[in-house]
Amino acid sequence: MAYSRFRVGAAVRIFFFCLTVAVVAWMIVNTQSYLTIAIFVAAALAQMTLLMRFVTQSSREMASFLDAICVDDTSLSFSTLRGDVAYRELAEAMARVVERLRVSRAEREEQARYLQSLLAHVPVALISTDGTGRVQLLNMAARRLFETPLATVAQFARYGTAFSVGMESLRPGSTGILRMERGSGSLLLKAAATELELGGVFRRLFSLQNIESEMSAQEMMAWQTVIRVMAHEVMNSLTPVSSLSATAHDLVYDVLEQLPTDDPRAATLTDARDALETVARRSAGLLHFVQNHRRLTKRLVTQLDLVPMQRVFARLQYLLASDLASRNIQMTARVVPETLEISVDAELLDQALINLVRNAIEALQATSDARIALSASRDPGGQVSIAVEDNGPGIAPDQRDKVFVPFFTTKRQGSGVGLTLVKQIATAHGATVVVSQTPGGGATISLRF
Repeated sequence: MAYSRFRVGAAVRIFFFCLTVAVVAWMIVNTQSYLTIAIFVAAALAQMTLLMRFVTQSSREMASFLDAICVDDTSLSFSTLRGDVAYRELAEAMARVVERLRVSRAEREEQARYLQSLLAHVPVALISTDGTGRVQLLNMAARRLFETPLATVAQFARYGTAFSVGMESLRPGSTGILRMERGSGSLLLKAAATELELGGVFRRLFSLQNIESEMSAQEMMAWQTVIRVMAHEVMNSLTPVSSLSATAHDLVYDVLEQLPTDDPRAATLTDARDALETVARRSAGLLHFVQNHRRLTKRLVTQLDLVPMQRVFARLQYLLASDLASRNIQMTARVVPETLEISVDAELLDQALINLVRNAIEALQATSDARIALSASRDPGGQVSIAVEDNGPGIAPDQRDKVFVPFFTTKRQGSGVGLTLVKQIATAHGATVVVSQTPGGGATISLRF
C-alpha cells in the first residue's frame, strides 16, 4: 500500500488527541490540580482544532480552485495535494482543469486581439451606440470619416441635417444612401443599421461605406451611353445636311458669279447663298461639338506608375508658363511632404491638371492680382489630395454639382468637356473630385485619391 501523509498525519493527530483526553479524564478522577487539568483541556481543544483543519485541507483547496475558476485565475498550484497519494488524482484533475482554463483564456485573448485588429483595419466605418444615444465604439475607418471625435448621436448634425435625420431614422435591418457634409467636402455614403443585445443592453451598430467613386463611375457610364447614342444619331443626320448645304452654297455662289450685277435674281440668290452659308457653318460647328464630346465615350485605361508630385507640378508650370505670363497670373506650388509620390497614370493626371489650371486662368480674366495655387498633401489617414485654387469669382453653390455634367458650361465659348474629362480621369483612378470655395474668395477643385 502506498504511503499517505494524510492518513499518517490524521492517525498521529487522533492518537495524541485521544491520549490527551484520556490524561484529562484520569486527572479529573485522581487529582485535584485544576490548573493542570485546564491546561490539558486547552491542549485537547487545540489538538481537535488542528485535526479538523488538517482533515478539511482538501475542502479548502477545492474552494480555492472554484474561486479561481470564478475569477479566471490560472496561477494556482496544487503541489501540496499532489504530494499525497490520497489526493493525487484530485490534484491532477484540478491541475488539468486549470490548464484547460489557461489555454481557453489564451485562445479568447488571441481571438479578441484578432477581432480588434480586424475591426480597426476594416475599410467600412463602424459605429456602435447604446440606448441613450452615446457612441460606444468607433473603428479606425469611422474616425477618419468623421475627422473629429464623436461622443453622441446628436453630433451627427455637424455633418448636415439630412445626414443626421437619415441616421436617426435608419431602422435595424435597413439601408439608405446619405449625403455627408464635411469640412473637406461632401461624401455619398451607403448606411446600414443592425441591433444586438449585450448583457441585457441593446446596442445599435451602424456601418457607413463611401460609394462616391462607385456612384461617379455609374454616372459617368450613363453619360457615356447617352453621349454615344446621341452622337451616333446626330452624326447620321447632320453629316449629309452639312455636306449638302456646303454643295448648294457652292452652286449658288457659282451662279451668282456668272450673273450680271443688275440681274433682278441676284438679290434673291444672294440671300439664298447667305442662308446656305449659315446652315453649313452651323452644321460644321455642331459636328465639331459632337466630335469633341465623343472623347467622353472612350473608356480610359490607366497605366499606373509611382509619380513624384514635385515633378508633376514642375512640368505643369513649364507647360503653362507662357499663358500665365501673358495674363500676368502668378502660380505657386506646394507639396507636403516634399517627397510625396502617388500611384497614377502620369499622362492622365497631367491632362486633368492642365484642364483645371486652364479653367482657373479663364476664370481670372477680370481679376487683378490673379493667383493660382497648386498643392498636394497626404492626410493622417493616408489619403492624397491634389488641389487647384484660384482667387477668381468662384463657382456658385447651386452650380458646383453641375460643372461636371457633360455639355454644362458657364463660359461663353465653353464646350462643357473639360471638367467632365477631369471627373472621368479621377473616376478611372478611384478618386473623387470636390468643388469648394477658396478662403478669401475663389474656387478650389480637389482630386482625392
